[in-house]
Amino acid sequence: MKYSKDEVMQYVIEEDVKFIRIAFCDIFGKQKNISIMPHELERAFKDGIAFDASAVEGFEGEEKSDLFLHPDPTTLSILPWRPEHGRVVRMFASVTYPDGTPYPSDTRTLLKEAVRYAESKGLYFSFGAEEEFYLFKLDENGEVTDTPYDNAGCMDIAPEDKGENVRREICLTLEQMGIKPERSHHEEGPGQNEIDFRYSDPLTTADNAMTFQTVVKTVAGRNGLYADFSAKPIIHYPGNGFHINMSVKSDDGEDKLLYVVSGMMKYVRDMTLFLNPTQNSYLRFGQDKAPIYITWSRENRSQLVRVPAAFGEYCRAELRSPDPTTNPYIAFALLIYAAVESVQERRNPPEPVNLNLYKTNPSYLTGYEKLPLSLEEAIDAARSSEFIRKHIPKAILDGYCSR
Repeated sequence: MKYSKDEVMQYVIEEDVKFIRIAFCDIFGKQKNISIMPHELERAFKDGIAFDASAVEGFEGEEKSDLFLHPDPTTLSILPWRPEHGRVVRMFASVTYPDGTPYPSDTRTLLKEAVRYAESKGLYFSFGAEEEFYLFKLDENGEVTDTPYDNAGCMDIAPEDKGENVRREICLTLEQMGIKPERSHHEEGPGQNEIDFRYSDPLTTADNAMTFQTVVKTVAGRNGLYADFSAKPIIHYPGNGFHINMSVKSDDGEDKLLYVVSGMMKYVRDMTLFLNPTQNSYLRFGQDKAPIYITWSRENRSQLVRVPAAFGEYCRAELRSPDPTTNPYIAFALLIYAAVESVQERRNPPEPVNLNLYKTNPSYLTGYEKLPLSLEEAIDAARSSEFIRKHIPKAILDGYCSR
């Protein structure tokens, strides 16, 4: 349910809400929040809540540190793990300067602007997110160990799969927060899991991706575990992917999915810095179903982009290179801009590569372009990209290049 401001005010009174978390994220997608009391809510909606931006990585320095958070009432959600009496709720917020001007490094606003741009061209995008994570045991002091929660394999069942009850609790918690999980299973790595939730509009899916990681980490902690979303938690086992599924509808009713594929492929090198922003990200490429070549095909999981076997509203293009350390607001915004350009140019992708790229003779693959193979190479690609300079504010680009 999407609430209005008045409905949020009424909900807070009727449901005994005592704390309201106003949530946002830094430029790298790390969630932050400020908790306010109910009597501050009206002021939050009217004027915003001030915060010290100099304390947020990638935001303003001390000399110009006052920014404001403006909660979005449509994102109201209960936090089910908090007490029922004296409840805690959360809303995502937009960030502005004191005069109300949108703050350029607010990546949630960046995505909203991309959506508005696409809609002005008669294009309406939907996104789905598939995030993988590892569960590790904690020691007697509550510190993280390098011992996976189990040694199960892909889609195994209990008792080998010890994560079954944890995934169940995560799914039920997501449902209480208005997010619809569709499927969950054990993945290939020891202690590795995947939970997918239903596709939605770009902003909702990005918000849900942020919420998902919070829920997973919270539920894991309640079970004496640590949830690791890094790209390559265990060096000799599969990495964690964040597969992004993207579909498009248009005012003219034409099928434009292959244009979306073309946009992904043209600019994926340029945007890899934002899809894979850590040194650890590049240890994942080229193995265990993580791509390395800039190719596409239908159904084939050895490709960068695949078009899954699906029908009707579920027809989509899946980008397989991102990992869960990406900021979903930036990732979705860049993919939208790439797709819109491709649609406008009516640019089709190259011929599909109907091969298993992990078993093909490497000499045959020399003609195919590769993703950046290191963070430094990804930085160079982003810095030299006119596409990135056009769509990513300089402060965000500089932050990623100097981290």
